[in-house]
This record gives sequence, structure tokens and C-alpha cells, in this order.
Amino acid sequence: MITSIVVPCYGEADGLPILHARLAAMSETVETDMEFVFVDDGSTDDTPAVLRKLAESDARVKYIALSRNFGKEAAMLAGLRAARGDAVVIMDADLQHPPELVPRLLEEHRAGADQVVARRDRTNDSPLRRTLSRFYFRAVNSVVDVRLVDGEGDFRLLSRRALDALLSLTEYNRFSKGLFAWIGFPVAVVPFQSGVREHGRSSWSLESLVNYGVDGILSFNSKPLRSAIHAGVLLVLGSVAYLVWQIVNAVTAGVETPGYLTSIAAIIGLGGAQMILLGIIGEYVGRIFLESKRRPHFIVKESNLDPPRQPR
Repeated sequence: MITSIVVPCYGEADGLPILHARLAAMSETVETDMEFVFVDDGSTDDTPAVLRKLAESDARVKYIALSRNFGKEAAMLAGLRAARGDAVVIMDADLQHPPELVPRLLEEHRAGADQVVARRDRTNDSPLRRTLSRFYFRAVNSVVDVRLVDGEGDFRLLSRRALDALLSLTEYNRFSKGLFAWIGFPVAVVPFQSGVREHGRSSWSLESLVNYGVDGILSFNSKPLRSAIHAGVLLVLGSVAYLVWQIVNAVTAGVETPGYLTSIAAIIGLGGAQMILLGIIGEYVGRIFLESKRRPHFIVKESNLDPPRQPR
């Protein structure tokens, strides 16, 4: 049995030697062959050079350097396509996902689980981030067609058949949390306390988190498009009710000069509603546009193994 550890990297040059040392130590505690697949997502620091040195010192280290920063989803996909293992573990390079948890994931896999999810308790997150996360997952689960759980991210083990099912999904706009839930298969959960980033800063800005959240909402349902119909019906009913009220008021109290504030409020309100609905439709059209191009998810610049398979 071979177990692959897939690690997307971006600006992790300082922490990679520590991560490799902990992975190597962990590998001594399990009865399985290991390979470590690192994917450099266009880092601007010395991450590629560090990966080359690690590969020279340890034959189990495989690395892929992408031609530019394509994003974590693309980097993760590159590693999954390159992984040869019967079981594949995905984890971050910043040591917030402890390598020492991998033996526990393997135990659950041997017990029959095709997906073993490491669910973190968010102890080290700020109160604001915990609150926003809870709110986001409640909002998302009210509209998406799959069930997402707070604390369950990319840190997980996939069996070969679960991985093959995941790789058969070739859409360009990927939201892995939803894809993991969509493919199904028996799932086991292992709770853990997330570690603290020891080097550098997270590359996830507030803007990127918001964009990722929007991707999650739009990738697995068409309900926002249907909400446009509902909103339009409500606006029509509201305008009819307002017209009836104005007619009744004119008959009972006489004709009054229309108020400036009422007109401006109506114009701004209807204009804002139209912009929101057009934006929702535009997001879906944009995704159709990107899917129709059939561009590859990533381009490999350098690797010490055969380039990952590109979709035809």
C-alpha cells in the first residue's frame, strides 16, 4: 500500500524543512510506503529551491512547480492528479494541519471509510472569524445542494476510488469542499485542534475569502437565479399595492403633489434590485464563459516526475 501526502505550497520556504521533518518522523510510525507530493503554486520566495533540495535528500519527495499562481484549488488538483497512492491525504504546508494526525486517518480508512475528514475546532481562530464562519455555513447550507460542515476543510484522506471519482469532475470553477461532499462514499470524522502558523502570513485576504465564499454559494445550486424571479414578483406586487394605495388616498383625501423623497427612494430601490439581480445572472454567465474555454486548470513549469495529466 502506498500513501500519498499532497501539500499545496505558496510562500512556504521557511516552513517546508520543518514540515518535511515531521512528515518523515510520522512515516516511521505507519506500516505503509509514503510519497510526499509538494505543489508550488507560483511562489515568489525560495519555495521551489527548497523543494529541489528536499527532493535531492529524500527520494519520497515529489514536487511540481506551476508556471504562475493559479490558486490553491488548481495546486491541489495538480497534486491529486500526480499522486500514485492507494490512499491520498491533503494537507496545508503551514503546519496548521498536524502531520501526526495522519496515522489516525489511516486507521479510519482501514476500517472502511473512503473519506476521512479532519474536523478542526477553530480554537486558534479569532472570535470574529469564528462568528463569520458559523454565519457563512448556515447561509450556504440553506441554499446549496450538498451539506457543508463548519471546521471540515481540505485536510482529509481519500481512498483511490474516491479520488478517481473526484478527478472525473473536470469543471473549471472548482469548490473542493462541495466536491468532496458531492462524490459521497462512506465518511469518517477525526476531530483535531488546529496548529498555529509558525512562519509567514496567510495568503488569504478578506477579499479572497469573500470570493471563495461566493464560489461556494454559486457552484452547487441555481437558487440565486430563481430568487431573481421571486424578487421580481415581490416588486410587481409591491408596486401594485402602492398604486392601489395612491388611488384610494386620492379618492378619500384628494390629489396631493407626489413627494420628491418617495420618487427618489423608489428609483434607488428598484435600480439597486436590478443591479443585484443582474450581478447574480452575470456570475453564472461568467462561469459558463470560463467553462466553455476548456483551458487547463494549471500549467507545469518544473517537476521531478512526469507532468500531471491535463484534461483533453
